[in-house]
Amino acid sequence: MQLGYALINLAGLAALLLWGVRMVRTGLQRAFGARLRLLMGRALCSRWRSFLAGILITALLQSSTATALMATSFVAKKVVGLVPALAVMLGANVGTTLIVQLFSFPVFAAAPAAIFSGLLLFRSRNTTAHDLGRVFIGLGLILLSLHQMVEFADTYAQSAGLRELLGTVSRQPLLEALCAAAFAWAAHSSAAAILLAASFAAKGVVSLPAAFALTLGANLGAAINPVFEGTTGRDPAFRRLPIGNLFNRLVGVLGGLLLLPEVTAWLEAWEPSPARAVADFHTFLNLSLALLFFPWLSGYGRLLAAWLPERKDKEDLRQPLYLDPAALGTPSVALGSAAREALRLVDLLKIVLEKFREIFLKGDRQNFSSVQRTADAMDKIHRAIRSYLSGLDRDLMNEAERVRLQDILFFSSSLEQAAGFAEKELQGLAAERIHKNLVFPAGEQVELSSIIERILSNLRMASSLFVTPDLETARTLALEKESFRSLEASASAAHFERMRASPGDHDPAGALYVKVVGQLKRINGQVVASAAYPILEREGELLPSRLRSVTDADSPAR
Repeated sequence: MQLGYALINLAGLAALLLWGVRMVRTGLQRAFGARLRLLMGRALCSRWRSFLAGILITALLQSSTATALMATSFVAKKVVGLVPALAVMLGANVGTTLIVQLFSFPVFAAAPAAIFSGLLLFRSRNTTAHDLGRVFIGLGLILLSLHQMVEFADTYAQSAGLRELLGTVSRQPLLEALCAAAFAWAAHSSAAAILLAASFAAKGVVSLPAAFALTLGANLGAAINPVFEGTTGRDPAFRRLPIGNLFNRLVGVLGGLLLLPEVTAWLEAWEPSPARAVADFHTFLNLSLALLFFPWLSGYGRLLAAWLPERKDKEDLRQPLYLDPAALGTPSVALGSAAREALRLVDLLKIVLEKFREIFLKGDRQNFSSVQRTADAMDKIHRAIRSYLSGLDRDLMNEAERVRLQDILFFSSSLEQAAGFAEKELQGLAAERIHKNLVFPAGEQVELSSIIERILSNLRMASSLFVTPDLETARTLALEKESFRSLEASASAAHFERMRASPGDHDPAGALYVKVVGQLKRINGQVVASAAYPILEREGELLPSRLRSVTDADSPAR
C-alpha cells in the first residue's frame, strides 16, 4: 500500500514538473516564437553560428524537439543544407544541459517569487508581458515540483518496497536507460527525466551509476520524437536530420554505458554532490558528442544523403506542401501555413469543374480518372489541414487567431464538400450522358459553359475574400447564391414548357440538363459559403434560417 501511494505521489510530481516545462516553452513560443525562427533562419549559414543558435534556442524553449522540428522544416524546404542543420542539433543537445545545470543548484526558494511575479505579469494587458507571465509561473512550478521531489525522496528513501523496486532496476543499466528513454519520449522532455533522476540521486534513492544510466536514456528518448513527427515521413530525405541526430545520441548512449564505471569513478572524485554530478554528466556527454561529430559533419551529411536519397517521384497532388509542423508552436505562422494549404483546394476544385465542362460538352470519358484523382487529393488535403490544426495549442492563441482557425476549417471543409458533390453527383450524371449518348442543344451548351465559368469566377472571389476579408465583397458573393436559384428555376421551367409543347417527347437530355444545373447550384452554394458566410455571420448579416420568424408571421385563425 505504501509503495502504491509513493508511486502515485511520484507520478503527480512528475506531471507538475512536465506542466511547468510546458508553460515555459509555450510562453516563450508565444512571446518570441517568430523571432526565434527568424534567428535560426539567419544563423543557418555556417556551422559555428548554427551550433550557437541551437544552444540558445533550445535553452530558451527547453525543448530540443522543438528545435529539431524547426531545423527539419528548413531542410525540407531546401532553405539550408543538411550540414548546418546537423550543427544546429549538436548545439540543441548542448542547450538542453543548461536548464539542467541551473536547476541542479539549490534555487528552490525562488519558486514563490517566480509564481507571484508570473501572476502579476499574466494579468497584464500587454501581450508580451502576459506571455512572460506564463514563463515565470512555469519556472515556479518546476522549482516547486523539484523541491517536492526532494522531500519525497527524504520521506520514502527508507521505504522497503520502493528501494527493492529501484534496486532491481538499478542492477540493469540498459533497462534503466530504456525506461528513461520511454519517459523522455512520452513527455517530449529529456530535461524533466534528468531532473527527476538528479533528485533521486541527491537523496540516495538511486545510486549514482543508476542516475547516469537514466540520464543516458533520457538523451536517447528526446531524439525519437522528431523522427516520427511532421514532414519527416513524406520523403526519405526529410528524415536525414532527425535520424542523424538519433544516431548521434545512440552513439553517446552506447559509449556511456560501456564507460559507465570509469566515468562514475571520475565524476565522484570531481563532484561530491550527486545532483550536480548528474548535471555535469549530462553536460559532458553532449559536449563530447559535439566535439566528436563536429569535425566530420560534411562526411556524415554525405553518408546520410546516400542512405536516405531524395525521392524522384512525380509530385503527388494528395501530398500537403505547406503544413510545417515546426510552426505549431507559433500560431500566427502555423495558421498562415494552413491557409496557404487551404488555397490549394481552390486550384484543385477549379481542375474538377473544368474537367466536368469538357465531359458534358464533348463527352470525353478520359477525364473521369483525372476527376477522381483530384477529388481524392482534395479529401486527403482537407483531412491533413484538420489534423494539422488540431495540433495547435489553444493556450498559445489569442481570440483573433482562434477565429482565423475556424475560418480555415470552414473554408477547407466547404470546398471539400463541393468536390464531393462533383465526384458523387456530377460524375453519375456525366456517366449517364455518355452512356445514353445524350447531347445538349447548342443553347444549353453555351449556358452550361457560362454557369461553370460563373462558379469559377465565384471561386476566385472566395479565395480573395479568404485572404483579405471584406464585408462588401462578402455581400456580393452571397448574392450569387440567389442568382443560381434563379438559374435552376429557369432551366426547370424551360424543360417543363418543352414537355408541354411536345407531350410525347420525354426530352431526356433536357431532364439531365436540369439535374446538372441543380448540382452546379449546390457546388456554387458551398463556394459562396466557404468565405462569405463567416464574415456575414460575424457582422450579424446572416440569418440563422430562411424561414419567416413566427413572431413576424400572421397568427393562424382558430
